[in-house]
Amino acid sequence: MTTTGATRAGSRRDPGRRRALLEAADRVIQREGPEASMAAIAAEAGISKPILYRHFGDKSGLYQALAERHTRKLVEGIRAEFSRSGSVRARTRSTIDTYLATISANLALYRFLMHRASAEDAATHSAMSTMIRGVSRELAEVMLAEGAQTDRVRAYVWGHAVVGMVQTAGDWWLDHAGEVPREVVVDSLADLILAGLPAASADGVVGLFHE
Repeated sequence: MTTTGATRAGSRRDPGRRRALLEAADRVIQREGPEASMAAIAAEAGISKPILYRHFGDKSGLYQALAERHTRKLVEGIRAEFSRSGSVRARTRSTIDTYLATISANLALYRFLMHRASAEDAATHSAMSTMIRGVSRELAEVMLAEGAQTDRVRAYVWGHAVVGMVQTAGDWWLDHAGEVPREVVVDSLADLILAGLPAASADGVVGLFHE
């Protein structure tokens, strides 16, 4: 079944039942880690694996439903932070901190979606990439709207670079969270974003980098 067909098939299912199945999947992944089996998820929900897939069209549909469920919450939290009022430094720190706090609190789910599901399923990989690009575009638009950058192309380059940098640093930190406090990572990234990009001062574009 195609992804579109999977989505249509899943949409005909009872939303409450789908939500209960996703919650069962969440519990198993949080308990067993990113290698949790589909059979374990089905057992948690009290159904067989074929019936589990049927509710979402196929395994790809289940992966995409989980991705949508969790990335929506993450994006909403990030958007709320970098769109709120306050100094640029405060907003930058709170946005990065919100991202790191969210992925560390949901470590197994994050790794399941970003590493396992994205590697196994092209449609899920595409959905996750679309989410990351969307956040990058929003950041670029904030830069333009606030006058931090007047060149649209450069704003989009910076937006994607910043989001990619935070994501990569976050992945590194998850492997070293017991050794490196979260606030150290937040401060390090904020310092780099706010003061460490030489192109900003070279062009005289300093609005983004100072309170």
